[in-house]
Amino acid sequence: MKAVVYKGPYEVAVEDVEDPVIQAPSDVIVRITSTAICGSDLHMYEGRTDAEPGITFGHENMGIVEEVGSGVSSVSQGDRVVLPFNVACGFCDNCRAGKSAFCLTVNDPGTAGGAYGYVGMGPYSGGQAEYLLVPFADYNCVQLPQGDEHEKDFAMLADIFPTGYHATELAGVKPGETVAVYGAGPVGLMAAYSAQLKGASRIFVVDHVQNRLDLAKELGAEPINFDDGDPAEQIVDKIEGYGVDRGIDAVGYQATARSGEEQPAVVLNQLVDTVRHTGGLGVVGLYLPSDPGAPDEHSAKGELLFRIGRFFEKGQTMGTGQADAKQYAHKLRDLIIAGRAKPSFVVSQELPLADAPEAYEKFDNREPGYSKVILQPNR
Repeated sequence: MKAVVYKGPYEVAVEDVEDPVIQAPSDVIVRITSTAICGSDLHMYEGRTDAEPGITFGHENMGIVEEVGSGVSSVSQGDRVVLPFNVACGFCDNCRAGKSAFCLTVNDPGTAGGAYGYVGMGPYSGGQAEYLLVPFADYNCVQLPQGDEHEKDFAMLADIFPTGYHATELAGVKPGETVAVYGAGPVGLMAAYSAQLKGASRIFVVDHVQNRLDLAKELGAEPINFDDGDPAEQIVDKIEGYGVDRGIDAVGYQATARSGEEQPAVVLNQLVDTVRHTGGLGVVGLYLPSDPGAPDEHSAKGELLFRIGRFFEKGQTMGTGQADAKQYAHKLRDLIIAGRAKPSFVVSQELPLADAPEAYEKFDNREPGYSKVILQPNR
C-alpha cells in the first residue's frame, strides 16, 4: 500500500510499504478515507524529536472497516469509524478512569500512552496510508453514521476537536468566563471554539500569523498579535482587570518570542501573567523530555525556566498532558450530528495522499490556505 514515510528532517515521501495484517483477535483493519496532518507531526517532520527515518506518520484517522479479528464484538466489516489518536486497551486502571492517553499496557513498561504513527508512543504504524491496523478495536473505534456526510467534521474527532475541548477542561472553563488561548493553529482554534461552545463571554487568541488570526476573528474571538507587544499586557489592558479567568497553551515547546527567537517556556510564562489570581491554565501544547534541536542544553532535556514562583504566588492551577480523546469523541460526534458543532471550519485543503510532501512543506511554513490539511488516500 501507499503511505507517508518520514525520511529525515523536512522530508517525507509517499512510498510502498507492507499492507497491515490482523495480528491479534482484537484487531481490525480500516481502509482510510480521511487522515489529517497535525501540528504535532511537524515536530517530527522538522527533526525536533527522536523519530527515526522509516516511521509512517498519521494519528488523525477515519475510514471504513475492511477486516475484523475473531475476538471483536462491536465492530463489523463495512462500519464507518473514526479513531481517537490514543491507542489504548480499555481495561487498565487509567483506561477505566477515562484516561486513555495514559494507557498502561500499550507501550513499554514504565511509560504510559500510545498513538498511531508517533515517536515514543509504541509500535503502532500511522494512518497517512491506504490502510491502518487498529488494535483493541472494540475500544478504539468510534462508530459513525454510514455514508459520507460530515466527513471533514468527523475527521476532526480523531485529535484536534477533543484536544481543544480537553484544554478547556484542564483549564476549568465555565460559562460566562474569559479565556485566552495562545496559538491559533488548529488545536488553538479548536480550544477557542470549545470555549465558545461552553459559553465563555470573551475569548482572546494569541498568534502572529495573520491568516490564523483572521480565522480566530471569524470564529468570534478577539485576535492578539504578539508582534504588536507583550500579549499578556495587551489582554489585561482589554479586560481592564487582573487578567482572564482561564488560559490555554496550544503552542508547546517550539514557542517563539516577539524577536523570533525560540524560547521554549515563553508561552507558559505569558499565561501566568495573563491569567488572574486563582485562575486555571490548560496546557495541551506539546512538551517533550528530549529535543535534539533545542536552543540550549537544558531545553534539550525538557528542563525549562518556568516562573514557578509567580505561578505559586498567584494561586493558579495547571492541568497538562495529551488529551484523552476517547473520553470526548462520542459526545462531540453527537454535537456534530445534531448540527450544534462544525469543527471543519479549520479545514483548508483536501488533497490526495500523493500530495503529502508538498502539503507538509506548506503547512510547516504556515502558508495561507494550509491551516488544516486532510489527505484522502482514495483520491
